[in-house]
Amino acid sequence: MVSAQSSDPAPTTATRSAKIVIAGGFGVGKTTLVESVSEVEPLRMDEQITEASTGVDDLRRTPAKSTTTVAMDFGRVHINDDLVLYVFGTPGQARWRWLWKSLTEGALCVLVLVDTRSLDDSHAVLDLVEELGVPYGVAVNLFDAAPRYAVEEIRRALALADDVPLTECDARDRVSSLTALIDLIEHLSSSHLELQP
Repeated sequence: MVSAQSSDPAPTTATRSAKIVIAGGFGVGKTTLVESVSEVEPLRMDEQITEASTGVDDLRRTPAKSTTTVAMDFGRVHINDDLVLYVFGTPGQARWRWLWKSLTEGALCVLVLVDTRSLDDSHAVLDLVEELGVPYGVAVNLFDAAPRYAVEEIRRALALADDVPLTECDARDRVSSLTALIDLIEHLSSSHLELQP
């Protein structure tokens, strides 16, 4: 079993690695999650939101958002002494989704972040992830003012199959975010998917 904390933030004994992609719509917390779990300074490829995005990017749920990912986010975290994760965050806007195919190449799995304030926006993301053929799980990012629903209600609303792992997390919280990643990895391990040596 893997754990959410390690006494050594960067052990040198890791013999297995996995690439994990964090995907989701605009403003669901992908960059925040990558930043919260990474033990190194995360690589961020973002730009200031400008007037050109007016009418294109919906800022109603995130009015304080001033930057947006335009290529990817990247972080690294050792889950335990044996396993290191390389975590890539996708850009959220539909106009950048052509990048997702490259970002998911070689990935063990995708964690799709969703926001209960915009569950309908998640269908296009889930469709794309399914088209890419990468195993995935879903995590509901628990925004402070977002409505709360039972996990099974969310599963029905997103039309998720019973074998798709579904959990909740707070992308701002390291342990909560790591737990979502670990839950997904353990689910995949139980489905006999191998981590890379």
